[in-house]
Amino acid sequence: MAEVLKTIAEMSCPTPLPAKDTILLGHGSGGKLSAELVRDVFLPAFKNPALSKLDDQAIVQVNGSRIAITTDSFVVKPLFFPGGDIGSLAVHGTVNDLAMGGAQPLFLSAAFILEEGLSMDVLRRVVESLHKAADSAGVQVVTGDTKVVEKGSGDGLFINTTGIGLVPDGLEMSADRARPGDKVLLSGSIGDHGIAILAQREGLEFESAIQSDSAALHTLVAEMLKVTGDIRCMRDPTRGGLSSTLNEIAAQSRVGIELIERAIPIRDEVKGACELLGLDPLYVANEGKLVAIVEPSVAETVLAAMRRHPLGKDAQIIGTVTEKNPGLVVMRTPLGTTRIVDMLAGDQLPRIC
Repeated sequence: MAEVLKTIAEMSCPTPLPAKDTILLGHGSGGKLSAELVRDVFLPAFKNPALSKLDDQAIVQVNGSRIAITTDSFVVKPLFFPGGDIGSLAVHGTVNDLAMGGAQPLFLSAAFILEEGLSMDVLRRVVESLHKAADSAGVQVVTGDTKVVEKGSGDGLFINTTGIGLVPDGLEMSADRARPGDKVLLSGSIGDHGIAILAQREGLEFESAIQSDSAALHTLVAEMLKVTGDIRCMRDPTRGGLSSTLNEIAAQSRVGIELIERAIPIRDEVKGACELLGLDPLYVANEGKLVAIVEPSVAETVLAAMRRHPLGKDAQIIGTVTEKNPGLVVMRTPLGTTRIVDMLAGDQLPRIC
């Protein structure tokens, strides 16, 4: 066990020094360094109204239609893990980014960066998995690209995807729309994906098997939107976990968010693994969960709709948007105390998606 804990300690990226000259693993964490990279490098170069919203997708008008577009890259290690693989993950992650804007996903591109020496059987498995996931989600892969890099330069296989979908007229959701009094809804248990990846990567065995929650969420979103249009925003808490997602919403809406710790669903086996490894489930990545900020008058209605769907059966109201502490997320513990839930500083588990 000492060796296992040593391995985890070596993987975890400590809070980095404020270096500005090189890229660190933490820049890919979805936390503070990622936000700084976007703010300091990318936004000044490409700033425009669609990009400045910093949502999971951009929504643009094209000939009277509202088009959602998103792009993502997948570098997960290992390529295959309990509950999925890099192929299905690429589809689910891209579909979910579209769905968080209320879009109906329609088309995908898929670009493969292959390392010299990759087994053709591995490539075929990944391609078939991607195909099945796309077919199940009702989207078509309509274009793509393939590049090969020298052995030692690509770690087997990377995938980049772009997704396009249609957004209904009149639907407005964005991370800057949260208002005091709104309720925070979570579709199910957190931490499953990150712990499943870690266990597979490091050969860890727990008493109960832990599987990734990787899934396409657009059908769950559709059921939520059937009962109300009063959803302020939705996000899928992937890199940086639930904490980073809620901190982003709090910052962009200039509000505070207060969570109730006992209301946040976490599987016992995931909780136990996190305690053993010194990880906080709030920072562990998910790939099949969503967070929704909704008006208080419709919170119970939306919650009921979520629970009727297989991917939302464990949904809970986990907190409230407040006027206090704008830009901060705090959590009320079972002891009645509160603690600040800050954005991830380093990278707990690199190469997680």
